[in-house]
Amino acid sequence: MTQGPGEPVDVADASVGELMSNVMKDLSTLVRQEVELAKAEVKAEAGKAAKGAGMLGGAGFAGYMVALFLSIALWQGLANVLDSGWAALIVAVLWAIAGAVLYATGRREVRRINPKPERTVETLQQVPDALKGERP
Repeated sequence: MTQGPGEPVDVADASVGELMSNVMKDLSTLVRQEVELAKAEVKAEAGKAAKGAGMLGGAGFAGYMVALFLSIALWQGLANVLDSGWAALIVAVLWAIAGAVLYATGRREVRRINPKPERTVETLQQVPDALKGERP
């Protein structure tokens, strides 16, 4: 009685128990496959999120170190021309601008993450029709 997917099955000689057993086995396989697909999709999106967060963290630390030493150098350079307080304020304003740009860029990357398992939702929407014997 077992045939390939999509092929009609002759059930004229099958008992109700056999039919129910086959339906339950197929339904169990379908649910198991859908769960595995959902896991794979969520894992892939979590990997993207972790990669993006790691890159943002690494860029932040490297930027901090560069910013620290360049800020000190700029502050001292401006202090030769201006009062030291004004030089420090100019450096602080420049860093405020840089921080805003980095924040906006990181936020845009994080918003691109899609936590919804698209393929799983699509295939789950096909289950009712498949149970009725209809093809999408």
